[in-house]
Amino acid sequence: MTKFSELPLSAALQQKLAAAQFTTLTPIQERAISPALEGKDIIGTAQTGTGKTLAFLIPLMEMMNSDASRRPRALVLLPTRELAMQVEEQYEQLRSNRLRKAALIVGGVSEKTQIQAVRNGASLIVATPGRLQDLIGRNLIDLREIKVLVLDEADRMLDMGFLPAIQRILGILPTKRQTLCFSATMEHSVAALVNEYTREPVRIALGSVLKPAASVALQAYEVRPNDKMNLLRQLLGVHKGQTLIFTRTKRGTERLARELARDGYSAAMIHGDRSQSQRNGALSGFQEGRYEILVATDIAARGLHIDEVAHVINYDLPKMAEDFIHRVGRTGRAGSEGCASTIVTAAEVPDLRSIERALQLRIERKQFDVGSSEISARLVQNTLASRTLTALPGEVFV
Repeated sequence: MTKFSELPLSAALQQKLAAAQFTTLTPIQERAISPALEGKDIIGTAQTGTGKTLAFLIPLMEMMNSDASRRPRALVLLPTRELAMQVEEQYEQLRSNRLRKAALIVGGVSEKTQIQAVRNGASLIVATPGRLQDLIGRNLIDLREIKVLVLDEADRMLDMGFLPAIQRILGILPTKRQTLCFSATMEHSVAALVNEYTREPVRIALGSVLKPAASVALQAYEVRPNDKMNLLRQLLGVHKGQTLIFTRTKRGTERLARELARDGYSAAMIHGDRSQSQRNGALSGFQEGRYEILVATDIAARGLHIDEVAHVINYDLPKMAEDFIHRVGRTGRAGSEGCASTIVTAAEVPDLRSIERALQLRIERKQFDVGSSEISARLVQNTLASRTLTALPGEVFV
């Protein structure tokens, strides 16, 4: 099967999928949804941006369509608030009146609304491990009737130190349940976790999970430290469309966002010290096109589902090769074309080469003319984005 319309789904869900213009299954959806609908456990690894969210949401929603219980029947665990919120939004987009709203259980926001959503009879809980563990410890959530567990971005959850919380949560779930695990990588720690908590799983591995999608053009520029901002301005002038810029530090994110705002760009920023409302405003503004530049630390490297990112710029190199994959994975999603540019100083060239060796890839080197207002005709021809970057009146960074 290659079409959503060919799946054995309820009429209500088919109508919602059609209204949302979901027509063709991605490879991970094609291979995961059918066995998941049959109740089988799934271990899926695939590159970021391949449609893993629908691969688990559709089976969950079909199960809940046939279960009228007012107690939680499905649990989705994710590493970050932003990713959890996007999963909840995707569920809401596809939810018919027969299904109740999901309970979103995340830190950084009022727990009163979250607890009330559970008490109102939410069948689906979308949660980050820390806040969920807290509410469980206070006997505010009962998970003893969960039928389906989803671990999304499992590798990232372990990287963030959530293993003890995950183990405590899984320890109180029914042993007789369906488990769906999706991860960008399957390192030893992830493999040990899923092997312990799954039963005869269907294993799905699509392509190399440690390589960028083929639809992303990779390029790097070596500049002097004082020329990084000059190059960034030129890249923004040549590559049109929404741009996601990654920095290494919170202070660097703020400094760069302010500099771009002074240049007249409509820019938002996200980092770990921003409040939840500030994060929400920056992300929603970027998704809706009110901000055409989002400056972020690696908090945004995973889990952001934004279809129109034309250009990713690594203003600072990431600390780990794996973070490079997740950064550039924000563009070229679901088969669309994208471009990822990396800016390095001479001192950072060995680190860039280490990333290339670790990922077994070659990043095309580009020349930067400090005195030119254009980078090169060849770079213009290679531009993959189509939308024009313009500053919106009165808009600055969030």
